[in-house]
Amino acid sequence: MDESESKTRVVIADDHPIFRKGLREVIQEDPSLLLVGEADEGLAAFGLLQTLKPDVAVLDIGMPKMDGFRLAHEVRALELPVAIVFLTMYKEEDAFTRALDLGVKGYVLKDSAAADIVNAIKSVVAGGHYISPTISSFLVTRSERAAALVSRSGLDSLTPTERRVLKLIAEKKTSKEIGGELFVSPRTIDNHRANICLKLGLHGSNALLKFALEHRSELS
Repeated sequence: MDESESKTRVVIADDHPIFRKGLREVIQEDPSLLLVGEADEGLAAFGLLQTLKPDVAVLDIGMPKMDGFRLAHEVRALELPVAIVFLTMYKEEDAFTRALDLGVKGYVLKDSAAADIVNAIKSVVAGGHYISPTISSFLVTRSERAAALVSRSGLDSLTPTERRVLKLIAEKKTSKEIGGELFVSPRTIDNHRANICLKLGLHGSNALLKFALEHRSELS
């Protein structure tokens, strides 16, 4: 196997050339990483992600033409197989929460990027998350808020299997498709649907799907 094939392929995007140069140097110093492309604005970055198909994209939130949030939304819509790490000056909890809701795996503050970025890339490519330590308290707050929402919505009354079925319903899968994933019959899934509706007090043919979509972020 070619040595480059074993490396984590990275694309970076930031509209500040000096910061991007520093980022490039940090990534290139690590032998396990391979920088395959860089851009100075969001639309160009989006093109690189579609053509180069990197493992990880390190993106500034505040880019011209297409900001990081819009780019992450488009990546998710197209189901591109790339883990996203946001670089940002924002320490506001709302921006952090919005990033996680879009499926962003890493959130690194620019003032600590040189120290954090390699760890962030390695964490997200391994399937984990990485948050700059100085804002890790946001994650605790988010977890506490999610737990409160689950309790209020009635999701805490569901069994693990029922929650998994509800998550797959939120992905707009049929009973047959869900049964195939869980290795049970469609009739069993229909029974789960009925039990979920009973526990949550849902009525009507579309009520369950509507509820699942509204609470999708609480089911992950």
